[in-house]
Amino acid sequence: MTALCVVLVGPSAPSGALIAEPPPLPAGAATDIVPGRVLTWNICNPCGRSGHNLGRAAEIATYAPQVFGLQEACVRDVEEIREDLEKYYGLVYSVEYGTVLRKWSRCGGLPWRPGAYGQAILSATPMTDRVLAEYPDGGTEDRGYLAVTTEVGGGPVRVFNTHLAERRQPEVRARQVRVLAPRVARYDRAIVLGDFNAVPDAPELGPMWALATDTDPACRPAARGGSCDTTTDWHLKFDYVFLRGLTARDHQVSSSAFSDHDLLRTDVRTG
Repeated sequence: MTALCVVLVGPSAPSGALIAEPPPLPAGAATDIVPGRVLTWNICNPCGRSGHNLGRAAEIATYAPQVFGLQEACVRDVEEIREDLEKYYGLVYSVEYGTVLRKWSRCGGLPWRPGAYGQAILSATPMTDRVLAEYPDGGTEDRGYLAVTTEVGGGPVRVFNTHLAERRQPEVRARQVRVLAPRVARYDRAIVLGDFNAVPDAPELGPMWALATDTDPACRPAARGGSCDTTTDWHLKFDYVFLRGLTARDHQVSSSAFSDHDLLRTDVRTG
């Protein structure tokens, strides 16, 4: 009977405090959507229906970005986060999903109806021209990118959200960047969000640096003398907001109790 319950309900929640009531936002938190604010966040681990989504919503609400991208995102988790943002914090977002995998061990659900997993882009302004592409080689797990057009910084912008192959697969990431970079190059104004699983001076990121700059003005490949804020619990810079045809006014990295990645937020210059 116990085994049957596990199958029907899905993976159990990981250890750690669960959030039952909406947490109060810290002093200085945003009170409404901030125009031109962009955020990227890999919300796993833990994955699936962890019970942490209200805490995740509170961390996003603290910054109230106009547009944000989530990676390693189960659709069920994104649905809950989006609902909590509106219900408890009055922040209303549209969503586009970039599902690349359906896997019960990742997102729960029934074995014959596993949860959807991949990227998501949420925006307070309308999104159009959605494109979802899986990379020909995902590495150990299916990977891809999601792209939409929306308005950021006073004009239309193409927003990409991606998650590249895991850190021990640089050759696979290089092939993935060779797919992504030409798509980004088609646009004069683009924002590329995501977990690239590579440090700034990794050779596979060369095509991205040739097209765009990271939101952190001090963050450049080591050969250019750059120094970057780290964005993961293992003190590496893996997460990026690449800007093409746009400039950042400021940025912030914020640690989280609900993921092994930090939130990376940037404010894009408007006008």
